[in-house]
Amino acid sequence: MWPDNTEHFIWAEAGDSTLDEDGNLISLSGYVQDITERKKAQVENHNLECQLQQAQKMESIGRLAGGVAHDFNNMLTVINGYSHLGLMESDQSSPLATYFEQIRKTSERSADLTRQLLAFARKQTIAPKVLELNETVAGMLKMLQRLIGEEVKLSWQPDPKLWPVKMDPSQIDQLLANLCVNARDAINTVGKISIETGNSTIDETYCSTHIEAVPGEYVRIAVSDNGHGMDKETLSHIFEPFFTTKRVGEGTGLGLATIYGIVKQNNGFINVYSEPGLGTTFTIFIPRYEGMVSQDQNEKMSDELPRGHETILVVEDEPAILNMTIMILEKQGYNVLAADTPKEAIRLAREHDGEVHLLLTDVVMPEMSGRDLANVLLPLHQGIKLLFMSGYTADIISNHGVLDELVNFIQKPFSVPDIAVKVREVLDSKK
Repeated sequence: MWPDNTEHFIWAEAGDSTLDEDGNLISLSGYVQDITERKKAQVENHNLECQLQQAQKMESIGRLAGGVAHDFNNMLTVINGYSHLGLMESDQSSPLATYFEQIRKTSERSADLTRQLLAFARKQTIAPKVLELNETVAGMLKMLQRLIGEEVKLSWQPDPKLWPVKMDPSQIDQLLANLCVNARDAINTVGKISIETGNSTIDETYCSTHIEAVPGEYVRIAVSDNGHGMDKETLSHIFEPFFTTKRVGEGTGLGLATIYGIVKQNNGFINVYSEPGLGTTFTIFIPRYEGMVSQDQNEKMSDELPRGHETILVVEDEPAILNMTIMILEKQGYNVLAADTPKEAIRLAREHDGEVHLLLTDVVMPEMSGRDLANVLLPLHQGIKLLFMSGYTADIISNHGVLDELVNFIQKPFSVPDIAVKVREVLDSKK
């Protein structure tokens, strides 16, 4: 084990003596060789091996998390959809409406849990935007203060010359909410949480002792607290999903795992410094965005779900989702052609006398992908709009060419308002 204070120590290798069979001294060789650098290299190699093993373990768990997402998202889509339909058909003052509302809320919480797993697995479908991080964080401060309570003071220290980043704004929300909640839980009663931003240039020297770091320019965001801190054993496990130091029922153990996944998905890295009794600092590094920053305008959504009269061809190999989607679209006034296979969809498209205005199709299906199906149908109905849907994770979907820019996509599980708004948006678009 390497000593804690090494500045005044060296490692040395010394000679030895030779004795005869009777134990008499025959010779004595004397030398001292400085092997400090060799020992340092051994320790560094050991540390790198440990970090690599941890990274491999996290990657394996991530693959497992991503593997369950497709089926889970399909089931949640059905639960969410039918609970919305039940609410729409029920008298809002009846007990049935209360039951359906509870089912809807539970399915949405379950969907959030899936998104956390996918964020950890770095397979979350995201919509990155160029952001001024200071503005994004400043817009969250009131919400964060309510989240941590009045007894904990929230300090905000932005760098006025901060570089822009490109990432999904909702992921910033997730990062800060999870870090601030963890910081609050580490503070016994009264305490302080500090959020700080800044610019950092990472070089090769830094990367040599931080295996996940890559040289380059980064924007950093640090969240610090003066809570009880963590020991080295706890620190070695904090990013593992379902690991928690909280009592049963007080935490899922997915908060820090989610943070880890989000940071890795954005090609960044994260450092943690903590000492028992001295608090904790999480420092997240996100690559600097090189380019112009544009302003996005938020569009207000009407409370009333949009309706239409167009013809929509729905292709979905999961019967429960197909039937539910038909019910939703017909309830909103659309004429629906339904197919459970791409082959059936092609037949319907060829036999339909009128215009097919929209193809709403699953991405991954047994016979052919949604993208390939679209390529077959485009010559048959040249004005047809395309909307893809999937419960698969982002890495699987991207292999089928539907996560490119300007491609219309909706992630399962989706709600009735989600699909109603998205369908109308695509039908009204000029492309």
